[in-house]
Amino acid sequence: MCGRFTLTLDPEAIQQELGVVMPADYTRHYNVAPSHPVAVVTDAASRQARWMRWGLIPSWAKDPQIGNKLINARSETLEEKPSFRSAFARRRCLVIADGFYEWLKQPKPRRAQPYFFRRADGKPFAFAGLWEVWRSPEGQEVQSCTIITCDANACVAAVHPRMPVMLSGESLWAWLELNRPSELAALLKPYPAEQMIRYPVTPLVSKPDLDIPDLIAPLAV
Repeated sequence: MCGRFTLTLDPEAIQQELGVVMPADYTRHYNVAPSHPVAVVTDAASRQARWMRWGLIPSWAKDPQIGNKLINARSETLEEKPSFRSAFARRRCLVIADGFYEWLKQPKPRRAQPYFFRRADGKPFAFAGLWEVWRSPEGQEVQSCTIITCDANACVAAVHPRMPVMLSGESLWAWLELNRPSELAALLKPYPAEQMIRYPVTPLVSKPDLDIPDLIAPLAV
């Protein structure tokens, strides 16, 4: 799964690498957690990012708290799950990021050790995602999204069996523009392991309200 990630680069660096225009109120984040706002692109023509809530709320949901359980969507079952089927067909998105965390479970009494993952070249990328619009009985509108996961590559598998689908280059816009399920499914694969790095970081990243640069500093072990 993917439960935490980062977006720490300058907006100019993101635009140069991905062609994405970040929101005017963009700020760096070292610990993006579920329910936090995330930068999302839904239109390949404008390539303009906007904020959405992380944790997908299906349009038919009676309780918006269901979004807390739908922060990830398995790539293998997108066409089967009622929560994701319609969005997979019509509302795909890019969730902008430059790194993510996973936790390695360790024998008791030691707690799980968090690891940070990013591209080896330090450049940004996008998670493949889905988005929805939910309206409350009072007319309140919430735009929300989920991050798609796949089997982990060799870099991530040593820590966790799943990883978020990372897109870069032409695959970014193919995810938004293609329509055939078979073509879309071909994009939902592990990022090349040799193009990634990982290292342990402080357990403080487990605190969702803590958002400081020290969280991505390598931990001496």
